[in-house]
Amino acid sequence: MSTPLPAPIVVTGPTGAGKSDLALAIARMYDAVIVSMDAMQVYRGFDIGTAKLPLADRDPAAGGVEHRCIDVVDWNGAFSAAEFAREVDDVLRTRRVVMCGGSTFYLRAWEQGLVDAPAVDADLRARLESLPDVHAALAVVDPVLAARLHPNDRVRLIRGLEYHAQTGTRLSDAHAADPHVRRPSTLLWIDREDLYDRLDGRVLAMMDTGYLDEVRGLLARGVPRAARPMQSLGYEHLAAHVAGEADLLEAIRLTQRDTRHLARKQRGFLRSRGLQVAADPWVQVRAAWG
Repeated sequence: MSTPLPAPIVVTGPTGAGKSDLALAIARMYDAVIVSMDAMQVYRGFDIGTAKLPLADRDPAAGGVEHRCIDVVDWNGAFSAAEFAREVDDVLRTRRVVMCGGSTFYLRAWEQGLVDAPAVDADLRARLESLPDVHAALAVVDPVLAARLHPNDRVRLIRGLEYHAQTGTRLSDAHAADPHVRRPSTLLWIDREDLYDRLDGRVLAMMDTGYLDEVRGLLARGVPRAARPMQSLGYEHLAAHVAGEADLLEAIRLTQRDTRHLARKQRGFLRSRGLQVAADPWVQVRAAWG
């Protein structure tokens, strides 16, 4: 009888903390597959702004490591947390798994499953999509869920509003009452004391490597500004600059601001789980995988 594969290692933490590099090193040492836990890296063409690793690092034929859940849909496609969980389970049949990213919703989907929800009501969704500020609307009916989500995360904000409109109850309460038992994993919280300065510098480095040209190219190929990935972090502000609605320096400043805000949200979630920053993540890796 074959020995069961160990539980996955989850490399998480705020954006810009160095998760991808650590996950790559772990996967190379243990011949593991990396499953991206990043809700924006699923989109093709959104590369620089989502901080995807170079293709060579993701191509086993070029000496890289196999990655899943990256470049799987176009801008108008959909990729769900349930699909992420299935990808993890598929790999776990034969290989070790390193989950890497900051999407806590994806992590929860694998650990505990997803809350049952009513079928989508197209008319209701259209009305919610037309709201001027979906984050503010959710904060009224489900402030707990709203506090967990970034204001640009329209998909999950609207999902929370839909759930409340259809059931009369809060999705955050359903999450808290979820009966699923948490599946085991080794969670590594990666962080840096100088993170905010690092994030500001990373945005400037992205600009130097073609971030603005990437946004221009996506818009030129017909990606609308209302598309979900185009409304994430810097894409939104740089698209406004391309449209002549914002000064470039202001677009960069707003991108840096939003990136720092996202990092604070991610840190808050990890603290709420009682986690601490991994002083030496390799100690935890060796304890889990030998």
